[in-house]
Amino acid sequence: MSLLFACLQRTGLLALALVLVACGAPRQANDSSSGGKGFKVMTTFLPITLFTRAVAGDCAEVTALIPPNSGPHDFQSKPGDLAALREARVLVKNGLGMEAFLDKLVSSSGNSQLVVIDSSRGVATIDSPEEPGHAEPEHGQEQGHAHGEVNPHIWLDPLRAVQQVENIRDGLVKADPSCAEGYRRNAAAYSTQLRALNTEIAGQLKPFQGKTFVAFHDFAPYFAERFGLKAEFLVDVPEINPSPADLQRVSESVERTQLRALLTEPQEGNRSFNALAKDLGVKISVFDPMETASEEASRDPGTYLSVMRRNVADLRQAFGE
Repeated sequence: MSLLFACLQRTGLLALALVLVACGAPRQANDSSSGGKGFKVMTTFLPITLFTRAVAGDCAEVTALIPPNSGPHDFQSKPGDLAALREARVLVKNGLGMEAFLDKLVSSSGNSQLVVIDSSRGVATIDSPEEPGHAEPEHGQEQGHAHGEVNPHIWLDPLRAVQQVENIRDGLVKADPSCAEGYRRNAAAYSTQLRALNTEIAGQLKPFQGKTFVAFHDFAPYFAERFGLKAEFLVDVPEINPSPADLQRVSESVERTQLRALLTEPQEGNRSFNALAKDLGVKISVFDPMETASEEASRDPGTYLSVMRRNVADLRQAFGE
């Protein structure tokens, strides 16, 4: 009996020790989508959500402020957004004016402890063009939706995306040092994939260096710069209607460069763009700037890699490969 009691006593002490170790151990991350419930992180829109989920792993619960099927250009906040921001510990944004609505929303939330991570910090930028003929907002449209002095679409350059991932990593490590090792490990793994993607795309687009492509709105300058291409566009932001001067400018560009397709976006069904392609005798192809996606796609950081590969395949067809 005494021997049995001793065994039970030792087993009980071992179980207690395991419980204490489990409670005191820091949370660890892996490469899966976010699943941790203790540390709440909010993101603004799709690419920032993908990057943050890649870095967070299981260390944090990552929630998007903007639903994945809605882009930052047309976001309208709801009362529930303020409640979510009040509960969040960290908010990750793209920056560079992409989320023009954000400062007021954060202020209204009353969360003075909220840590805001600007993923664009230190990233080299490209100025927005100031060319005559680019469309102006029509009566009733808000000027605030247009890009500012700097083009904000940095995530479409895989190497600038690496910088964004590193900024997110550094911000999360500072805000949640208990999982610093996990954040660093996950960021390193994802950055390796982004660098490999950059090398892959560079090889595929090398034969087309110097060529021009035309997109519906001005999302492509960073992508074009990285891979030695030239990007033209019809309008500054998606909700602006093109002017006759815009249509004429793009027509001349297509004829001059002998482009075989115009690049529209999955979420855009712009009639004037489709009509222009028909008039010019060129096809409509697709380039997804990743401002929206399905709920399922928004939960998988690999979405960035797969969409970029699909974009490159469509772009090569537009160049007439």
